[in-house]
Formats: sequence, C-alpha cells, structure tokens
Amino acid sequence: QVQLVESGGGLVQAGGSLKLSCAASGTILSIAMMGWYRQAPGKQRELVAVAHDGDTNYADSAKGRFTISRDNAKNTVDLTMNSLKPEDTAVYYCNIWVAGVGGARTYWGQGTQVTVSS
Repeated sequence: QVQLVESGGGLVQAGGSLKLSCAASGTILSIAMMGWYRQAPGKQRELVAVAHDGDTNYADSAKGRFTISRDNAKNTVDLTMNSLKPEDTAVYYCNIWVAGVGGARTYWGQGTQVTVSS
C-alpha cells in the first residue's frame, strides 16, 4: 500500500514562483523514479521533470525554469517552479515507480492545481 500526497499548488501571477511537494508513504523499499507530470484541459498528460538513477530530466518547456529535487531518505520529491507562465497552468501529478521482486509498479498522486494568471 503506497500513497502519494501532493501539496503546494495554487494561484500565482506570471513570473512568480511556486514549489510543489510530494510525499510517498507506505511500504516502500526502493523508489526507482520520482517525477512530475501535468495535464491541461484538452491535452495529454505530459512529463515535466523526472529524477532517475541520480539524474534529472526536464521537458523542454521546463528547462531553465523548473528544478526537481528528490530526498531519498524522506521519500519526497519537490518541484520548484520559477518564472511561471500562463501556459504552465495545469493539474500537476506526482508519479513514482517502485521496483521489486514482483515487478515494477507505478503510483500516482491525486494532483494539485497550478494556475498562473497573466
């Protein structure tokens, strides 16, 4: 049983900053990947940033503005978003992958709304 709790979403003006946090709880031996996705109305869910094997990757739209930070000891992952734009408006979802003897499993948070006003 794994649960992801997201926080930090809200309303911010263009050019502002916001920090999203995700905490994983439950029976977790090892998390292979922690990342953030987002989905805007009428669009597919897209990858924003991911932390995997000590590396980080970002969507082109997030590079230079967003920073993903993972704390393995606390099983948390944050997404610091700077220089926000109206097009960043979306529901942001925390996602993790857990690898074990039973195979890989993925878990999703409920999502947190980020709204950027112009």
